[in-house]
Amino acid sequence: MVEWLVPLAFIFCAGWVIWHMPAFTLTLATPEDPSQYDKLLALFKRADITPNLPGLFGGYADIIDWLALLMIPALAYVGMRTVRRAPMEFESWRAIDRLSVFIGRVTMMLIVVLCCVMIYEVILRYIFEAPTLWANELSLWLAGFVFLCAGLYAMQQRSHIRIFLIYDMLPRNLQRTCDVISTVLIVTFAFFLFYGGYGEAFDKFYRWETFGTVFDPPIPATLKPMVLIVVTLVAFQAIVNLISDWNAEPVVHTAADDIDEDELARLRAAVGHDGVGELDVTRGSIQSNEYEKR
Repeated sequence: MVEWLVPLAFIFCAGWVIWHMPAFTLTLATPEDPSQYDKLLALFKRADITPNLPGLFGGYADIIDWLALLMIPALAYVGMRTVRRAPMEFESWRAIDRLSVFIGRVTMMLIVVLCCVMIYEVILRYIFEAPTLWANELSLWLAGFVFLCAGLYAMQQRSHIRIFLIYDMLPRNLQRTCDVISTVLIVTFAFFLFYGGYGEAFDKFYRWETFGTVFDPPIPATLKPMVLIVVTLVAFQAIVNLISDWNAEPVVHTAADDIDEDELARLRAAVGHDGVGELDVTRGSIQSNEYEKR
């Protein structure tokens, strides 16, 4: 249960901080441009969920905003300490591995939240004929975070697309050389992406650029910096993977790698050794052998 609750609490606190980011910007880095200041102030007044609470430290962020901000690293630490490796997950548990797996758990819960939003919208739209003005943009926003964070988890799990046809035929020393080359290419790509995109991402974040719809979520202001953050973490994870796998025994990849033994065991228990049991593979009831004989 802790692997459900901690990621959900992390999502809630991160969402609260993101939604109230204009308050932190006005508190910590007040824009010198009057028009930019007025825009952020208008965004803050429109988005503030707790308008009756006074700001702390002479700014606009109130006590709930600061508590949510402090809870983000605290929950990340708790999540890294409490995350458990599933049977099908890769066996590597360095500090950054735990962070990547915890982000993977957060991504899984984001998918749950995304599905809930979509179900809520479908019910309102087709049953009550009262569609929302925010579900579509919120779904796009969440899907963007899911797409980015899933890439980091895929890198940690070594589940990204790789072609092993030639790699498996090479001796171990040449395999290590290929691993080094691929890691250098990943780090180089991350460096130039960060170097070339930092200015634009910071500008969108500092101006808190929004989507321009009725709901007007800050999708450009959040996803642009998130791309740089995740790509940087992916580069660090690639380096950690190289170190962790350096002395590992060579693995020959076959089609059987995609088979989950636990799932096969559950299927065998469901259908029986003779192919017919009390349940079929879809867990639905089937007729017994005695009935079929009749």
